[in-house]
Amino acid sequence: MGTTQLQAAPEPKYWHLKTVLSEALDSEFAVGEILPNERDLAARFGVARATLRQALEQLELEGRLQRRRGVGTTVAPPRVGVAVAATGQDRPGAGSDAWQAVDCAPGAAPAPVAALLDSAPGAQVHVVRRTRVSHGQPVAAELLYVPGSSVPGLGDAEAPCGASRARAVLRELRRLGLDGEDRSVELGSARAEDAKELDRLPGAPVLVVTTRYLSRGATVAVSVATYRADTCRLTFGDTGGVEFDRSLHAQAS
Repeated sequence: MGTTQLQAAPEPKYWHLKTVLSEALDSEFAVGEILPNERDLAARFGVARATLRQALEQLELEGRLQRRRGVGTTVAPPRVGVAVAATGQDRPGAGSDAWQAVDCAPGAAPAPVAALLDSAPGAQVHVVRRTRVSHGQPVAAELLYVPGSSVPGLGDAEAPCGASRARAVLRELRRLGLDGEDRSVELGSARAEDAKELDRLPGAPVLVVTTRYLSRGATVAVSVATYRADTCRLTFGDTGGVEFDRSLHAQAS
């Protein structure tokens, strides 16, 4: 690996270094590849390690890099597009559904969720836990709250808990026939349980997407999905399809 000296630039040195590093990521490294250590990178670009760390931190914020415990700094996969528009393509149990069922257990709906379900606070519902993975890494965790009245065909003896129960709930929702949804998105901080699920530190920035699913005008389920803010981006429009590309990376460099 050769040595690259940065030219004088009116912008902060770490910012110029970030641009140079971004170009190197596109041309020299593959997704998931581990970067050289900070000492070698600082020597290559002729900068102090403090300047290098600032540039690496900025690239991590932009989703270009990921710092993985026990592994090091790796090149991040393309960001996952989180569709804001209601499309029906990603409804629970749909053929294009990208979520993986993990668990299902009875639980109390939090007050905001109970209000959306038009039920009493603390009402018992089926709580389905699902995850979403991209390039072998978790990018989102979801809690799907489904009242018993929404899945009357679900038998108690059929898979009382676990992933099989979750799939049974999703199957019954599909049979019910979801015909609409509305969605809201807000920036939040990862709770301890979400951080563990997403391999992030508690308090890391996340996108919280709350979706209310409808059938014949009535709310039949509510999803609260937590997306890693460093690996996801919002998409708008009528198609609402999930996008996997590097255009955002090119714009950021």
